[in-house]
Amino acid sequence: MAFRLPNGSTVDFAATYGADVTITAISNANPAVVSAAGHTYKEGDIVVITSGWVRVTGRAFRVGTATSGTTFTLEGLDTTDTARYPVGTSAGTVKKVETWVNIPQITSATSSGGDQSFYTFGFLEESQDRQLPTTKAPSVLTLVVADDPSQPYVPVIERADELQEERVQRLNLVDGSIILYVSVASITMTPSLTRSEIMTRTITLAQQGQIVRYAKKTV
Repeated sequence: MAFRLPNGSTVDFAATYGADVTITAISNANPAVVSAAGHTYKEGDIVVITSGWVRVTGRAFRVGTATSGTTFTLEGLDTTDTARYPVGTSAGTVKKVETWVNIPQITSATSSGGDQSFYTFGFLEESQDRQLPTTKAPSVLTLVVADDPSQPYVPVIERADELQEERVQRLNLVDGSIILYVSVASITMTPSLTRSEIMTRTITLAQQGQIVRYAKKTV
């Protein structure tokens, strides 16, 4: 049995990315091996994939093992199912998160959405309906932060909001594990003005794909 409090967790927001590197192929393996000539990635780097595989494209992963200039693995990605990951259709591009800005002074963090939807049906001869799971609702992570225009993250998120860009976020939990999100961010321009309460702004992170969670990396 394990349980923990979120106290002490931090959130980082991707500020800059490296140049796109061409992916010639991603293998059907566990973990998936990416062939990308000329890459300079190393173990532990966070990268974003664009691929012919829709289940992978737009998601962030941690680099596992890496052979400089040729291949690297995507930690935690199992692509052995060729029905979901068809052979020969995985080419694309990859880019690395080069720098992060921390989002401090978070007063609350709430997650919403992600609920499973179902298709309900029944046969004429039956007296009880059946259900099949279909898709999950979009997920949103909402951060309420103290209003502090001097913080370095503010212009970064405001710019991402203006451009409606997908950016990576990294939630650093106190046990050393991390959760990676790829989201479109928005931030309220006007702070809250409730009497006798600190002024706050709200950052909304509309998630664009499946999150990835990694345990603490051991040496």
